Amino acid sequence: MESFNFLTHPMKNKRNQNVNYLTVNETDELWGLYTTTIGFQVISPNSDYPPKSHPSAYWFSPNTGRVLQEYILLYITEGEGSFESASCKLTKVVAGTILLLFPGEWHTYRPLKGKGWNEYWVGFNGSYMKQLTGNLFFSRKSPVYNVGFNEQIVALFNQGIETANYQKTAYQQVLSGITSLLLGFIFYSEKNNSFRDKTIIAQIDKARMMMREKTGDDVTPESIAKTLNIGYSWFRRVFKQYTGFSPAQYQLEIKLQKSKELLASTVLPVKEIAFHLNFESASYFVTFFKSKTGLSPGEYRDKIKGK
Repeated sequence: MESFNFLTHPMKNKRNQNVNYLTVNETDELWGLYTTTIGFQVISPNSDYPPKSHPSAYWFSPNTGRVLQEYILLYITEGEGSFESASCKLTKVVAGTILLLFPGEWHTYRPLKGKGWNEYWVGFNGSYMKQLTGNLFFSRKSPVYNVGFNEQIVALFNQGIETANYQKTAYQQVLSGITSLLLGFIFYSEKNNSFRDKTIIAQIDKARMMMREKTGDDVTPESIAKTLNIGYSWFRRVFKQYTGFSPAQYQLEIKLQKSKELLASTVLPVKEIAFHLNFESASYFVTFFKSKTGLSPGEYRDKIKGK
């Protein structure tokens, strides 16, 4: 912690730089995600990189690279350059690219000398990020994300910079939320970029609509694939990649949500709800419902109605 738990006042240099290095206390660490630095700067063509004004803990030579003890998101909104890390070969960086730098990982990056670039960044760490990387939501082998120019991402960075400029009490928790949302945008963009074919997306959307409209009918994933005139193995694989559920699991999740609605808004007996939603039997419905919610259908109904 000592290497980056220092504070300087925000450095504002005209319009092309706004840099914050932040303190982190025990409460911030317990929150699960804390921010160490956030800022924006314009790197003009043919200028030194990084600027000499950076503290020694962050300054590096692009020729030799560096290793940090925290994560950093670096968003390039204009210009172009290059990036390389121990786990990623030399890669061209263009406007609209986000780099995710990992702690303990050698890396280097720089703008092209004659072009420069504009960069937003946020440095962070904590148990929450370790959980995300441990569950392979983000990988050292894939640290480059082409999200394009996204006004929502720029707005989040600017909101974070403004929050850090004033550093009011509990500002770290606000920055934590902003950083978490940035990570969400990256993951969302990456997942959706793998489904550029609109025909595939349309088929998945149609399949989901059929499942919702026919919640209580005896409609199998295989019959849906046949209706869409696609092979079931391909359909199952792509559906799970897109939604995170297999078709059969997705159907069960829809039934679960519908059963909650019926329990809360009607007086239908549990057996009738099980029949209405085409469960194998009432006992299977009760077992399934309890495995998902921790309550039996009757207990859930009583809890919702305040009994």
